[in-house]
Amino acid sequence: EDLDCHSYNNVGQRGRAAPPAGDSVLFEDTSSAAPAMNNQGYYTPGYNMGGTSNDMQGGAGVNNLFTDPMANAAMMYGSSLANQGKDMVNKEISRFMSVNKLKYFFAVDTRYVLKKLMILMFPYTHQDWEVRYHRDTPLTPRQDVNAPDLYIPTMAFITYILLAGMALGIQKRFSPEVLGLCASTALVWIIIEVLVMLLSLYLLTVHSDLSTFDLIAYSGYKYVGMIFTVLCGLLFGSDGYFVALAWSSCALMFFIVRSLKMKILPSLSSDSMGMGSSAKPQLRLYITVATAVFQPIIIYWLTSHLVR
Repeated sequence: EDLDCHSYNNVGQRGRAAPPAGDSVLFEDTSSAAPAMNNQGYYTPGYNMGGTSNDMQGGAGVNNLFTDPMANAAMMYGSSLANQGKDMVNKEISRFMSVNKLKYFFAVDTRYVLKKLMILMFPYTHQDWEVRYHRDTPLTPRQDVNAPDLYIPTMAFITYILLAGMALGIQKRFSPEVLGLCASTALVWIIIEVLVMLLSLYLLTVHSDLSTFDLIAYSGYKYVGMIFTVLCGLLFGSDGYFVALAWSSCALMFFIVRSLKMKILPSLSSDSMGMGSSAKPQLRLYITVATAVFQPIIIYWLTSHLVR
């Protein structure tokens, strides 16, 4: 009997022993752990061993992409199309605007800028207005003070916008909308003036070496006089404004006439020899004078509202 009880106790202890390692445990975290194995060394049911992990699949996909000849051919073809598109865009831009020619108008230095500003404000003392050439190519602005440039008009335009913002702020009338309208109006006037000049030269069949950039440069020089006029108006009131307006207008008209005279009127001699139909000398002179007379009107229109 004692033996039976002892045997029963051993059996009971074995029944209360810990479950085998292969049995599943309740609420076991299997998100990152490997699938459980039973005592015989086999994976437990419920796990699919046929598929691979996402990382392995991604790595194999990348390797297949670079080793696939069709994928490589597609990448090379796409790269060639991108290069062709870039070349096409550059070619179209070059048709309407030459980058090298644009660089010519910004080839300036400090000495040229100072001398040009003096000529714009005091053109009456300047004697030689002829543009110099080297092997049928005009010299750069830093080599010839009479050559037109785009640096001074660009900087003068930016300075005019900043000065307009300051003037509007002093008068308690500043707002981004008003300043934007002022800038867009000044830009539109330049565009209209250049288009009218180009149309006039075309309709009158005037053969000259004036390019679109040249006309933009000569039209943009008015911003220097506009800055001077607004500054005098802010410092000395309306009387100073009108005195500065008269001075800058006369100086600019004199400068435009003398500069365009060297560009438009010299071609009269070649046209007078019967080489094709061309405009009469009086019409060409009228174009030059009308362009000069139009400058004070634009200066007054763009600056009168800034001084009160």
